[in-house]
Amino acid sequence: MSKTFLKGQTPLSSLALRSDAYYTQHRIDLVVDEHIDHIELAGDGTGTATAATGRRWRFDRLALATGARPRHLPIEHADLDGVLTLRDLHDAQALAQRLTTATALVVIGGGFIGLEVAATATAAGVPTTVVEAAPTLMNRVVSAATAKIVATAHRAAGVRIRTGVRPLRLRGTNGTITAVELDDGDELPADLVVIGVGAQPRDELARAAGLHCDNGIVVDAHCLASDGHTIAVGDCANLPDPSPASDGTVRLRLESVDNAVEQATSAAGTLTGLHRPYRSVPWFWSDQGNLKLQIAGLARPDDEIVLRTGRRPGQHTTLRYRGSRLVAAECLNSPADFLAVRRALGEETPLPRVTAADTGLSLKEHLAAARTPR
Repeated sequence: MSKTFLKGQTPLSSLALRSDAYYTQHRIDLVVDEHIDHIELAGDGTGTATAATGRRWRFDRLALATGARPRHLPIEHADLDGVLTLRDLHDAQALAQRLTTATALVVIGGGFIGLEVAATATAAGVPTTVVEAAPTLMNRVVSAATAKIVATAHRAAGVRIRTGVRPLRLRGTNGTITAVELDDGDELPADLVVIGVGAQPRDELARAAGLHCDNGIVVDAHCLASDGHTIAVGDCANLPDPSPASDGTVRLRLESVDNAVEQATSAAGTLTGLHRPYRSVPWFWSDQGNLKLQIAGLARPDDEIVLRTGRRPGQHTTLRYRGSRLVAAECLNSPADFLAVRRALGEETPLPRVTAADTGLSLKEHLAAARTPR
């Protein structure tokens, strides 16, 4: 929704996860436009879900896939008209409409969503400034080396980027946004502001039902919540790191399509008695203008890097190492490297740093050699 839908290239009808026929064929009763506001859980995992309209559903097992909501900034006048977030279809429709008349966009937050919106808006001819409090873009998810390359590409496309500064307050006239005041004294004109500073898990139902929550609904490797019966998956779940090399002591939330699909597969196994722990190489992607960023694995800020420049302009791969172990890769316009590293991480194929630095061979060739018995 932050890319082709905003450009008008993706019709509304194509955004549905499944067709109506799919639900009918698989004996799934789909209920929309109902908000569950209360859950009663019994000790054996059975219970009742009650909607705001009073409708009730009895269940033998409960799966919570309540997602996350956009994080809001605690600054003055954040409720002005023209200040938006992007999370659901209604948000995307509102933003798409605003972009047709906007003359100055300020994006607060230099993460995936913020940069995707900035690239889309700039390509549509809307002057855009990205404001990021951290010293680099995508500070929590990529290395400084990758962030620098991405920033250079966005600036070349016309995006203005301000890092290391925070929005102090929003200014408006007659209830409508007109400017963003930064903590360094600068003021950015804006008739449209998009806030993309992360998300918070929707775990209110779980908390009220007595389930253990800590930055999301706490689950084990089988997607089971603290009562041993309820399932929680997706953005709302706090889970053990599913990476093959993980020892299970690190907990996190994974906000990605890949996790929503893979974790749900494990959860379905738990519900049907298979009880296979969720193990997978986390991966993410972001399309930002002419940049396609693909990430495999989970890195930490102190991981060391090996930077490989591709054979074609705009191709870069940053490999992340923890000691001697390859733990992640950040691939820009390098899908072959992404696929090779993702497979290697899943198989725990060793790739020494000195070997990875040799660009005479592709990563696929290096990893194939590492798998060949000697």
